[in-house]
Amino acid sequence: MRPDHRAAPAPERGGTRSATAVAHPNIALIKYWGKRDDRLVLPRTDSLSMTLDILPTTTRVRLTPDAEHDEVTLDGVPLEGEARQRVVAFLALVRERAGVSHHAAVDSENTVPTGAGLASSASGFAALAVAASAVYGLGLDATALSRLARRGSGSAARSVFGDFAVWHSGRPGGPAPATDLPPDTEPAADLASYAEPVPSAEFDPALVIAVVNAGPKAVSSREAMRRTVETSPLYGPWAASSETDLVEMRATLRRGDLDAVGEIAERNALGMHATMLAARPAVRYLSAPTLDVLDSVLRLRRDGVSAYATMDAGPNVKVLCRRADADRVAEAVRGAAPGGSVLIAGRGPGARLLAEGER
Repeated sequence: MRPDHRAAPAPERGGTRSATAVAHPNIALIKYWGKRDDRLVLPRTDSLSMTLDILPTTTRVRLTPDAEHDEVTLDGVPLEGEARQRVVAFLALVRERAGVSHHAAVDSENTVPTGAGLASSASGFAALAVAASAVYGLGLDATALSRLARRGSGSAARSVFGDFAVWHSGRPGGPAPATDLPPDTEPAADLASYAEPVPSAEFDPALVIAVVNAGPKAVSSREAMRRTVETSPLYGPWAASSETDLVEMRATLRRGDLDAVGEIAERNALGMHATMLAARPAVRYLSAPTLDVLDSVLRLRRDGVSAYATMDAGPNVKVLCRRADADRVAEAVRGAAPGGSVLIAGRGPGARLLAEGER
């Protein structure tokens, strides 16, 4: 049996001096691409992901009442620039909600290559949301933690949960929150955008991750999204088709139909990259090794192996397959891009607090 992949229960109100949380990255099978509100991090479409059982981020948050500012380190190195500012702004949001003014020291250890399209911000802000909410005594349930994590990084809303999760965009006409607030107000829009688990059959998929380039992206996801939404003539049709893809994906997950899941995921991802190529100027994450890996996936299917590609904002390819075929798929993609590395992931757990001394 798989371990319990739900989000851990929230701590009681009152807070603690320090807290450590762990969260795992997720890979979107139905993509999130494009915001309708940058400040609240509200997406234009719903998305659906699979949380991984590898590459966790572990984050410790410690109150520093006498400090005049927050301290933020990643892998032992002080964060600077925009990356630091995102964490500081997130902590300020938590303090505002908690009614506490104390600053904090944040120490994060990341096993995900940062900025390479492997969802490092998802695991990072999910772990930060869980740890910071505990330290500042917010006492949030899993849904509220998901909303909070979203404010740091949209995809972090999904990493609060394990297995498969859907992130509701909160747009008019979508699932309504349990509130009497007018739907066009900011608080209602914030409440309506959160992730939740997606029921799925007991099947055993794997994601083989071909890391063809682990370096930072030349164009950030934020800039690429903005440019695509504002200038790509293909974005509107893709967004509309993505909603259909989501409905079909949820049905195929309930059946545990890996081939149907893979077909939907592949067309959704390729469609997203097509919208970027049509942006003005174009955003092109696909590299020669990327195309070589995609060709290897087609060859695997011709040989009777259920293998389907998906890609986020970057050159790296993730291949959905059956766990029993994962080694064969890994060998194929490794041969297609010999200069890169290959990882194999399965269905992973939700974000949770760690006990004192636990790693």
